[in-house]
Amino acid sequence: MFTGGKYTHWSWVPSPLRKEICVSCKLSHDKPARIPTLTPVSYQVFARKYRPKTFDDVLGQDHVVRTLRNAIAQKRLAHAYLFVGPRGTGKTSTARILAKALNCPGGPKIDFNPDDPICIEIAEGRSLDVLEIDGASNNGVEQVRDLRESVRFAPACGQFKIYYIDEVHMLSNAAFNALLKTLEEPPPHVKFIFATTEANKILPTILSRCQRFDLRPISTETISQHLLHIASLEGITLEAAAAWAIAKGADGGMRDAQSMLDQLVAFCGNTIEEANVLDVFGFTSREKVAALTSALLARDTPNALSLVQKEAETGRDLSQLLGELIGCLRALLVAKLDPSADGEGIPAPLWHALTAAASKYQPDRILAVIDVFADTEGRMKWATNKRLHFELGVIKAIQTVGEMRLTDVISVLTRGADLLPASPQGDIPPADSSAQAVPQIAAPPPQPSPTYQPPAPSPSPEPPAPPPPQPVETDPEFSSLVEETPAPAPAKPKPEPSGLFSLDSLIAAAPEEVSEPPPAPAAPPWQAPPAPAPPAPTPQPPAQDPFYDDPLIQAALQKFEGKILN
Repeated sequence: MFTGGKYTHWSWVPSPLRKEICVSCKLSHDKPARIPTLTPVSYQVFARKYRPKTFDDVLGQDHVVRTLRNAIAQKRLAHAYLFVGPRGTGKTSTARILAKALNCPGGPKIDFNPDDPICIEIAEGRSLDVLEIDGASNNGVEQVRDLRESVRFAPACGQFKIYYIDEVHMLSNAAFNALLKTLEEPPPHVKFIFATTEANKILPTILSRCQRFDLRPISTETISQHLLHIASLEGITLEAAAAWAIAKGADGGMRDAQSMLDQLVAFCGNTIEEANVLDVFGFTSREKVAALTSALLARDTPNALSLVQKEAETGRDLSQLLGELIGCLRALLVAKLDPSADGEGIPAPLWHALTAAASKYQPDRILAVIDVFADTEGRMKWATNKRLHFELGVIKAIQTVGEMRLTDVISVLTRGADLLPASPQGDIPPADSSAQAVPQIAAPPPQPSPTYQPPAPSPSPEPPAPPPPQPVETDPEFSSLVEETPAPAPAKPKPEPSGLFSLDSLIAAAPEEVSEPPPAPAAPPWQAPPAPAPPAPTPQPPAQDPFYDDPLIQAALQKFEGKILN
């Protein structure tokens, strides 16, 4: 049939010529018969076109690549491998590269040729020796039994028969248990490779039989540089800021970033700017995030709420904006603790302005603001009105920045104490004018004096002169300190009896002893005397102690009818 100037035939024709009726002139024409062919799809998305082919092409997983290369070089190949990681980090690509290294001609070897026919078959998923199984659709016991039956057969052309099960956590517990024995002791020519995003759903008995490799999210800088490399190969003009915005939105997934770049090429053509990325995916620019952070640090509530309102009205993703805001505050907190930290992709002028605004706040204050927004993020996740919770979080964060804390009070008091003049060490306060003059003698600390005052001595014959006080050994440093201490001006001495002076001297020279408590005071004479008791011998003071011979002591004993206890 001839329609629109094109001939389309879906079956072989026996003769080289065939009569066709032209639609325009209604006449019969002899046209050559055409062999029916389907035009192959000429376009491949970037995620498939730039899939890693060798170990050198794997980005951001150096710890996994190094381990696998060393295992192949040292002939220490395990029978089961488990690749764990988030989406788009290279689990399937790494599994296929490992399969190529094991089954390549002359393998296993590290430096294989990716253009070899066997490697191309493995990369396209049509190799007879590398079986890729979807764990989500083949998760029953029957499929595992079929796998156990096929394990016994030798590989067709390669050295190993490799079973790659993607999303292995989708297998049922019965399927896992049916696979245990085969997984633990497979034939020498069989290798298992598993991949999953949720390793917690896999039975521990399966995990213990595999070598586990955790693939990490790829850094934003690595994704950005790889996108610029793809753009240069495709002849696309991609701004560095746009590449950074795509990598930031990909959240560590290389496949997500490549898919986003593919979508932007269809939207913008061969020139992609940062504004195009923000408009297509609803991201917020770094300038807006920096402006919102500055408003929070300046406690400018109207400006902060206005920025949130504008972003919401233009259709931006508020959850993504909140995540960017928390990331900016986290960068400021790290910068206060480590001045050498960078600004997480924020342009240098904006970063310097933010660090200057945050310099007047302590790290605990910024940490409290991050806690407020973390709670807000948890509420926004399930809320229908995300803008309301975002605005409430902004208001509460500004109040948290401005509130007074105990650490602020302590800091103010500490600064005030530092401003006070420090008194010189060793200053001795001036003595009171009413105080007695300090005698220039070296003596031990005074002992507690009696609680009563002796009465004035009655006229009596002159007592004998008391013996001079015994010299007391003192510390030389203490004596020198006492001698160097300037004494106040001596007051006019008061006349005192020689007996009192002798009593003080004797008390000062007496050795320290623990004496018994003083006796109870005697009853007044007007009260009835107690029942007579057998007289007890009155202890006499030791003759060698002159303290008891003092006339004042004797007069006091007679006046109060007291007794001297040893």
